[in-house]
Amino acid sequence: MNNLFIILLLFSFLSRTKEALKSAVVLKKEIPKVLIQPEGKPTNIDSTLLLSFNNKVLTNFYKATNYRTVWQSEEKRKIILEELKRSDEEGLQPEDYNLKVLFDFEKKAPSLDSLDLAKYDILLTSSLQKYIAHLTNGTVNPRKLYKNWDLKENYIDLNTTVIHLLKSDSLVYKIEQLKPNHIVYKRLKKALQLLNNFPKDNFKSIKFTKIITPNDTSTSIIDIKKRLIYWKDMQPNDSLTPIYDQETVVALKRFQSRHGLAADAKIGLGTVAALNFSKKQRSEQIIANLERWKWYPKQMGQEYLIINIPDYKLLLVKNKDTLRTHRVIVGRIKRKTPILSSTLTQVVFNPTWTVPPTILKEDVIPAILRSRAYLTQSNIMVYDATGRFVSPYEWQLSQAYTYRYVQSPGTFNSLGMVKLIFPNRFSVYLHDTNHRDYFEKIDRSLSSGCVRVENPLELTEYLLSDAASWNLEKITETLQKERTKFVKIKKEVAIHLLYWTAWSENGKLIFRDDIYNLDANLYDKLRN
Repeated sequence: MNNLFIILLLFSFLSRTKEALKSAVVLKKEIPKVLIQPEGKPTNIDSTLLLSFNNKVLTNFYKATNYRTVWQSEEKRKIILEELKRSDEEGLQPEDYNLKVLFDFEKKAPSLDSLDLAKYDILLTSSLQKYIAHLTNGTVNPRKLYKNWDLKENYIDLNTTVIHLLKSDSLVYKIEQLKPNHIVYKRLKKALQLLNNFPKDNFKSIKFTKIITPNDTSTSIIDIKKRLIYWKDMQPNDSLTPIYDQETVVALKRFQSRHGLAADAKIGLGTVAALNFSKKQRSEQIIANLERWKWYPKQMGQEYLIINIPDYKLLLVKNKDTLRTHRVIVGRIKRKTPILSSTLTQVVFNPTWTVPPTILKEDVIPAILRSRAYLTQSNIMVYDATGRFVSPYEWQLSQAYTYRYVQSPGTFNSLGMVKLIFPNRFSVYLHDTNHRDYFEKIDRSLSSGCVRVENPLELTEYLLSDAASWNLEKITETLQKERTKFVKIKKEVAIHLLYWTAWSENGKLIFRDDIYNLDANLYDKLRN
């Protein structure tokens, strides 16, 4: 009995020791390993000053300084203050970074006592850390906003980053490197700058009554001309007439092209809606897009596909050079294409198509109920839970959701002749289509979530990168056999399905229709 008691006591002691060691390890991780040696003559900081911030990262930073100030350099302080002051250029809000208090401290810096020097130092570090976090991951978390959003958070070690800034002789450059460096983000910043140079606008909303075509006369034409002049698509005129003349036709086509509309000179509902956007609304749209780009991967890869959902366009980029462009069809608003990043893994020639649950419920079953011939006409095979083929005449509504519906390969297959696979939790992929005429449409928000690609065989040939085995001729031979074949993509090519509705090109503002209605809602989240 005594031996048993001793064993239990020893086991209990070892367990507590193990837990204590675990706690020590966790605690050790929370304290920066690097001891920060401040430059100049630092001021001691009372650790109680940090309590009001309730910020473990900030506290750990000053533990690493042995509770001493670090911003003795006036030059570095002023660089940071100016950067925070210009944070609106990044689509951020300068008031989020305690600017008034910081500038008041800086103005009195030479005469501050040790307590205020400590307060200034802590507040400057805290504001800088917040700014860095916002540059890296934005101010709101997309994973809490959207169900169909699957991008990894951009990792940033705030304390290590601040330490590097402290040690740097080129602070301006180092801060610039923390910002998203993709060309689209830079073009968005330029767009915001261009927009801010426009004067105030006080236009009344243009009402759409009917389509206006060239040479028509309409009372709305004068207001339309004023908008075109304001947005610099048309030269100012001394007198404006209600006639839709040739000069206005040219200007309107230019406006339509900038907004991703059909440049047909017809003034319809879509064109009027774009004309009715105010400067303020466009500014909010750009700011929402700047936020979104802070969520996106900082490194897209050496070679990648990038799809802008609202622009219906796929780009193949290698070493920052765009090699290919393809029009695409994306998910409609009820079946949105998700936002994600992944890596292409496989090509499927002559793919079969297993009908997914949503399409089964909303499209296929209603079609079968109208006519059993739908299954034969669509080349869809039905299988029960045991894998047995179920003929159209055996099909029963009561068992409809227990069946598996597979469309055979061929020219009428919904996926077309080829499918490009990349791992993702939404089961979406790139594919061909049996409705290639849809690529001629301006609004191509038509699919059930997957992305249909125009001219997919040329893209596939490039991705397989095997001129001997998988040139277009060999691919065509494979397709003609109408047998499903899987081929691995050997080189590493990333894919990014992203969403942005504004940017700039050659000094011109470019906008796209916000097909999923994300911009205004995101801006509200940013400002509330």
